[in-house]
Amino acid sequence: MKILLVDGISGVSLGRDIFNSMQANGVSCHYISTSKDLPQKSLVKVKGAFAKLKDKAVSGRDFYYYPKAVASAFADAIEECDPDIVFVVGFLYRAVDLNLVANLKKTKKTKFVLYDTDSCNLFPYQREFTYFIREELPLYDKVFSFSKVTSEFYAKVLGLDAVYAPFGSNPIPVPSQLPAKDIDVLFVGSADMRRVFLLEKLTDFKLAIYGSRWDRHEPLMSDRLKSKVSRQAVWGGELYGLFHRSKVILNITRGTFYGVETGVNLRIPETLSANGFLLTDHTDELGSQYVVGETLESYRSSEELVEKVSTYLQNDVARAKIADQGHECWKHNYTWDVCVKRMLAVLQA
Repeated sequence: MKILLVDGISGVSLGRDIFNSMQANGVSCHYISTSKDLPQKSLVKVKGAFAKLKDKAVSGRDFYYYPKAVASAFADAIEECDPDIVFVVGFLYRAVDLNLVANLKKTKKTKFVLYDTDSCNLFPYQREFTYFIREELPLYDKVFSFSKVTSEFYAKVLGLDAVYAPFGSNPIPVPSQLPAKDIDVLFVGSADMRRVFLLEKLTDFKLAIYGSRWDRHEPLMSDRLKSKVSRQAVWGGELYGLFHRSKVILNITRGTFYGVETGVNLRIPETLSANGFLLTDHTDELGSQYVVGETLESYRSSEELVEKVSTYLQNDVARAKIADQGHECWKHNYTWDVCVKRMLAVLQA
């Protein structure tokens, strides 16, 4: 089996992580990023405006996304690699002409597979989400999704061959000499209203918040909460250093994800990989993957959030036990090598 991995979200390392794990699993695999490896069209805004007008006149659609990459470059990449499977991470429609994809499927007899990592982020944008599920999703022979709720929706409502494939994480090194845990509660992520309201409940603790877009919500934030925010994105070693300094690593699912009872995001396997104690909002989906109370902890309300933060900050032994059990769970079930091996088994079946 020969795979061309097409990374539609190369601003994060997820696509590269999956590619590396495919190679580790013995697969002949090539990698391209739609934004970095495919030449981009010139005058995209101007050409896009005309393309949208033309598309509306021809198709009557009220939404169209003008793809940014030069179409021939994508076709050339497939011709050069000649893969059995084109494995897309994220999406194609923002970069690649979907009509070209449909034609390539017919002429090359290549299977197209999607790892859906981002469609939940489109929920607030109904026209774009509708465009994605109507125009791009039907092109795939199989769809993996990090979300159990979304994979079931794709299968039952849209009739797609969809499979639940939860996120994994690479090993995060734990230093031999751990730093002092001077942060009670760490939250890393961009702002939304649900996160603001929940974090307001924790301002009496040594709370540290890192992420972008918090300035947009400042009119709705108390001065105490504002003082806890470092308005910067953190990745890699800087993020892992914060994990190791934190007693409780908090996950708050975005409101749009939480509203449809999904959202077992990358923060969960990352934290367990780093041997951290994770407290995350509860969904049935979470309970289907992890043993709550043994490998991580969860909360169902703001009241329970405050209660569990208080309880576990006073119990170092209980926190450490859950963190150790969570790390073992990650090691056996949610490394990227293990997660990718499960997807490859489905593709080879």
